Amino acid sequence: MSKIQKDPLRELSQQEEQALQKLAKSTSERMDIIKRANALLSVRAGKSYTEAAIVAGYKSNDTISRLVSRFNQHGLLALSIATGRGRKPTYTSAQQTRILAEVQRKPDHQEDQTGIWSLMTLRRALRKTDLPHVGAETIRQVLHESGYSYQRTRTWCRTGYALRKRKSGTVTVYDPETPKKN
Repeated sequence: MSKIQKDPLRELSQQEEQALQKLAKSTSERMDIIKRANALLSVRAGKSYTEAAIVAGYKSNDTISRLVSRFNQHGLLALSIATGRGRKPTYTSAQQTRILAEVQRKPDHQEDQTGIWSLMTLRRALRKTDLPHVGAETIRQVLHESGYSYQRTRTWCRTGYALRKRKSGTVTVYDPETPKKN
């Protein structure tokens, strides 16, 4: 059943039409963006919202109606997924900083019952203090985002940094080639 188009598609600029056609033919773009571009081009070609939904692979003409309305307001930005989608970060930046502070602390043999940090010993230490529900995978993600990697020596170290023994003592050395290697 076709609805009356309350918000018809506005006139496209030449750049917008070229961008939509390029996106519709793209093989490397995300499928949801390609579907939206095809839907808008179908409406531009004079098809009804229902026909455009069928062409683009949507089940309802309401989807096309909302897409056209968004496109009229925001232009090509309407093809992208709106912000606010997906799962929100569970831990705040202060809690992530707490995880990083814990990994930088040298473990106490008596209290932590380890000489080196593993994900499980870090999790145990953090759960004792102020993050009672933190998981090992969350700790791993926070460490990787901050540039840490698990080393052969079974310790967590900042990637690109190394401790070197010199005559003057132990010094921290940074490899400037690190960003290129990742």
